[in-house]
Amino acid sequence: MMLRTDPFRDLDRLTQQVLGTTSRPSAMPMDAWRDQQTLVLELDLPGVETDSIDLDVERNVLTVKAVRPPREHEEYIAEERPRGVFSRRVILGDTLDVDQISATYDDGVLTVRIPVAERAKPRRIHVTRTAGDQEAIPA
Repeated sequence: MMLRTDPFRDLDRLTQQVLGTTSRPSAMPMDAWRDQQTLVLELDLPGVETDSIDLDVERNVLTVKAVRPPREHEEYIAEERPRGVFSRRVILGDTLDVDQISATYDDGVLTVRIPVAERAKPRRIHVTRTAGDQEAIPA
């Protein structure tokens, strides 16, 4: 027997407001870590075509956009996976080399690698001694 009223309707509505809806998808989940001299970002984008992924860097802000288009002419029994445009912004520090960003997409995971800039890497500075003649100053 089906119920005409759903006691979990308010809970579903609250969940959609927090996590997003099909008209306003939720943010893509992300992991970030530093691997030696590279910042690595992994973003979950299952079911997204590679051609719909767009990465843009402007003023040290990385923007990732992707589209999971809606299905048309389907009679859904359950529709839990959000569709539409997904977007995520990551503020990058000045120590990263944004000109050398690389990205790969495999098994629904977008991996972005951003190397640390050469000027930000720790380096040793050699101190030299001046080899000047020491001369006594007459009094």
